[in-house]
Amino acid sequence: MSSPVAMMVYFLCFAASSACGGLLVRSYLRARTPLLLWTAACFVLLALNNFLVIVDLVFLPEAIDLQILRLTVTLIAVATLVYGFIWEID
Repeated sequence: MSSPVAMMVYFLCFAASSACGGLLVRSYLRARTPLLLWTAACFVLLALNNFLVIVDLVFLPEAIDLQILRLTVTLIAVATLVYGFIWEID
């Protein structure tokens, strides 16, 4: 099992990205701005990535390696944000 400090950092990263994703989704539902949609999708995927980090490194450190899945989710999150930035250029 990871050290308590590492577990706290993983959890805080998950909490921060989840809070940002939630606030961005709420803002998108109010304003319906397309750029908010892309940014919210990115942060929701980054929160999923942080959740996978917790599962991979804290709860299942020896049982299964989720590194490829975590990197894939991160790539999709960043690609979503980049696509949104490119698509929304006026």
